[in-house]
Amino acid sequence: MSARPTLIAGGVLSGTVLALAALSLVWVPHDVTALNIAERLRPPGGAYLLGTDQLGRDMLSMLMVGARSSIAVALVAVGIGMGAGVPLGLMAAAARGGWLDEIVMRMNDLIFAFPALVIAILITAILGPSALNAILAIGIFNIPVFARVTRGAALSLWTLDYIRAAELAGKGRARISAEHILPNIANLLIVQATIQFSLGILAEAGLSYVGLGAQPPTPSWGRMLAEAQTMIYTAPRLAILPGLAIVLTVLGLNLLGDGLRDALDPRLRRAAR
Repeated sequence: MSARPTLIAGGVLSGTVLALAALSLVWVPHDVTALNIAERLRPPGGAYLLGTDQLGRDMLSMLMVGARSSIAVALVAVGIGMGAGVPLGLMAAAARGGWLDEIVMRMNDLIFAFPALVIAILITAILGPSALNAILAIGIFNIPVFARVTRGAALSLWTLDYIRAAELAGKGRARISAEHILPNIANLLIVQATIQFSLGILAEAGLSYVGLGAQPPTPSWGRMLAEAQTMIYTAPRLAILPGLAIVLTVLGLNLLGDGLRDALDPRLRRAAR
């Protein structure tokens, strides 16, 4: 079966952003920390492919390093969410109806009762603005998401015959969760991870926009948008370029998630035939 268009489009968009972010680790056209007021607001072209900002910094270099910052924060935050949320969800499903299941789900309800971005702003405001605290704030809200998705998917498997056969064979619930449950819900978790990755990039941009994300001189798409507010009429590209980068990245990850869901879900594969 050929790859679906959404999977291809999402892969191309996401892969391009990831490639630019990886490239920025070893090379950028210009130093993003160097200010050159004599070259401020240069139009695109020549030595500055996308022009310069109000401080004379190369926009292409800023976008490349900003991609690295946003992706790093979102990726680690998703890792925190999966690393803590998936085991909690598996334990809650294994103890279905028990006190552990009740504690996990009530803790999830407590976190979900508050707007995620507002609490993330509160956490970073208390701990101080930094990329590390942004990772912590975003990661905390990924935990209940993965815990709930994992629990819901695992509960539907615990009633199947092969799981009952494993219990009769003397396998403990922890071993069954690791050997039988987790491999069968891995595709769902991968799709959820791409969705949370895109939401993490949006959250990082929001925190940076209000000054609570990565701090200067490290570029960030959200702070680039904030700094471009006063230049929106004189140099609109300063806001358009980072805004477009955020939109394309999130769109690419969402398309990738949809494509992976269609490719990995056997029910959707059968329906497509």
